[in-house]
Amino acid sequence: MNKRITEITQRIVERSRETRTAFLNQLQSAKDSDVSRHKMHCGNLAHAFAGCEQNDKEKLAENVAKNIGIITAYNDMLSAHKVYENYPEKLRSCAREFGAIAQVAGAVPAMCDGVTQGQPGMELSLFSRDVIAMSTAVGLSHSMFDGILCLGICDKIVPGLLIGALRFGHLPTVFVPGGPMPSGISNEEKARIRQEFAEGKIGRAELLKGESDSYHSPGTCTFYGTANSNQMLMEIMGLHLPGSSFVNPGTPLRDALNREAVKTVQENAKLGLERSVGIILNEKVIVNGIIGLLATGGSTNHTIHLIAIARAAGIIINWDDMSDLSDVIPLLTRMYPNGAADVNHFHASGGMGFVMHTLLENGLLHEDVMTIIGKGLSAYTKEPFLQNGELVWREGSKDSLNSSIIRPVSDPFSKDGGIKILKGNIGRSVIKTAAVSDEHLIVEAPAIVFNEQEDLLIAFKEGELNKDFIAVLPFQGPKQNGMPELHQLTPTLTVLQKKGFNVALVTDGRMSGASGKVPAAIHLTPEAHDGGAIAKIQTGDLLRLDAKKGELICLTNNFDSRTPSTKSNFAIHYGRELFVNARKLVSSSEEGASFIL
Repeated sequence: MNKRITEITQRIVERSRETRTAFLNQLQSAKDSDVSRHKMHCGNLAHAFAGCEQNDKEKLAENVAKNIGIITAYNDMLSAHKVYENYPEKLRSCAREFGAIAQVAGAVPAMCDGVTQGQPGMELSLFSRDVIAMSTAVGLSHSMFDGILCLGICDKIVPGLLIGALRFGHLPTVFVPGGPMPSGISNEEKARIRQEFAEGKIGRAELLKGESDSYHSPGTCTFYGTANSNQMLMEIMGLHLPGSSFVNPGTPLRDALNREAVKTVQENAKLGLERSVGIILNEKVIVNGIIGLLATGGSTNHTIHLIAIARAAGIIINWDDMSDLSDVIPLLTRMYPNGAADVNHFHASGGMGFVMHTLLENGLLHEDVMTIIGKGLSAYTKEPFLQNGELVWREGSKDSLNSSIIRPVSDPFSKDGGIKILKGNIGRSVIKTAAVSDEHLIVEAPAIVFNEQEDLLIAFKEGELNKDFIAVLPFQGPKQNGMPELHQLTPTLTVLQKKGFNVALVTDGRMSGASGKVPAAIHLTPEAHDGGAIAKIQTGDLLRLDAKKGELICLTNNFDSRTPSTKSNFAIHYGRELFVNARKLVSSSEEGASFIL
């Protein structure tokens, strides 16, 4: 095992000793109290199974079958979650096949960041994660269940489901992916269309056609953003079945994997705490998740979500842990926006099985962990396939099948994982360098401060931005307005970069899982709402963003002595006013940006 990874893991263990012990004690107490069906009053139990078939009622009444609670994030506005529409019926049928019962315990909200980008609803996006966690807890609160099946894929949904499930950490939990839609137009073509629209070369009709040709059917969007980073995490942390993350929906293999997920959770329910989600998700598994994020160039949103997930399990991690791991974890994949390929190409080129094989082979993953299928991560180097209609696993490829998409540790795209911490007199921030060319890793230029991302787009259209500059967007943090993603800026800033201008972004907001080729210092803390130094920056100040040295500095002489500017919280309509108290309670981005943890 790599010495540096061992050292970082051990310091996380030491830092988390008190909180992890408290969590495990709570888990054991929940198991010992055995609040379950056979202790319920008859009236409670009758309510709980009134809608079941008679045979299921009898089994539940006699407590002779395991009852699996399904938490679903189904809606048919999200293409990724449309596939879950008929899952409950199918999963119930599978449960009966294995002598178990399955009930939908509850549903959780599932908003689409792709729909709300640049819209008022984006200000609810990050907070929806904690709402999902609470909704998960409400669904599981009826004490009816011996195990959990979580149906969720997209950005805040999987982290929310996992945080909620950890409140019932004594139960086994299996995440059931839906799979990516088949590939549409190439990501290079999609990027070209977006840039041409940003430059005014094509109209809205041409842009909409390009987007529709890319996002075209039920299934997860195929670029490697937060949704697919979620799937990677669930697999490398042992909460998915091996090789199941990127199998397309509506295929016989997908159906077989869903059946196996039901079998797995009901079998784990017979084992006590051994394969419960709270036991599985320990310090080594969290470190494995960070390593997977770095090795695959995953979403920067997980520099927030992983911190919140870990805290829900009593584990304390921070950005320094991620940055230090990034120094020793090589970048092994190129998927859009870090390359031209999509997740279907990645899966066909060796996928998660090959990534875990090469990491394990080189001592860069903890193998000695518990997963939903048992002890040891080596089983996750295998891939599923159908043999005479039966689901079996075979050894995955030990070599990359396309070295432009996926590579071994011995021949990486980069020697580091591409997520760094920037520090300086402006604060602490995250930067994703996986897709940033070496010549753009250092930008020293005057600041231009924008109140909202729309102001930058207007300035671009009016021809005011044909120069070197660093765009500064303060007052985009969680306490101010819920920390919306600023992904709409990507095409415009990319156009300016391609014209030869040195451009960058500094913000206390988010840039999403699609962080691209323009250097972006994001998640800045302290945020402007708390009087952070970003609120001192004025247009014309000379800023230096140095991703090689890890520096983010304002070079203006009187900067440190300035009084930060302020901005009122005026967010109303679209439900934003319902989250006033959440904004008051939410922690910093480096603490997971949570109002419940």
